[in-house]
Amino acid sequence: MRGRNVQIIWMPFELRPDPVPTLDPNGAYLRDAWKNSVYPFAARMGVEMKLPQVSPQPRTRLALEGLEFAKAHGAGEAYHTAVMQAFFQRSEDIGEVEVLTVLAAGVGLDADSFRVALHNGTFAAHTAGLLRVATEEMEIHGVPLFLIGDVALSGVQSRETLQQVIDQQLEKAPG
Repeated sequence: MRGRNVQIIWMPFELRPDPVPTLDPNGAYLRDAWKNSVYPFAARMGVEMKLPQVSPQPRTRLALEGLEFAKAHGAGEAYHTAVMQAFFQRSEDIGEVEVLTVLAAGVGLDADSFRVALHNGTFAAHTAGLLRVATEEMEIHGVPLFLIGDVALSGVQSRETLQQVIDQQLEKAPG
């Protein structure tokens, strides 16, 4: 994105919405996926990641509602980064209101307002609507998914591929 006139808009998506069971972080599937795919890719990209040891894995609905609160208060990108780092670097339970509240406060959001919004479900209907759009209308069934102009890229992409598509779409953009 550096040097390009682009903006990231984070959209909510649940890999395993309730009642689908979450995965065991100590199970063979996750251990193998991380060993063979996630860790090597993260190393190539220079990103620190570790398989979160929160068990059972947290539901992400409250974190997603928190994202909508953060976006409404101009801190969507910072909140998203804080939640990802908390889960994928420090194994924090991002399904807990208090954990999310500390993260929100850490990016400058009012902790009390954030906590009340999550407890009251202030962004629950909005988040549910966005999730419906993603799964039903856009038929998204996995992440990551990059929508860049009129191009959809599914799965992990190289930095070079993303840069190329962004540049192509910017060339096509009017003005």
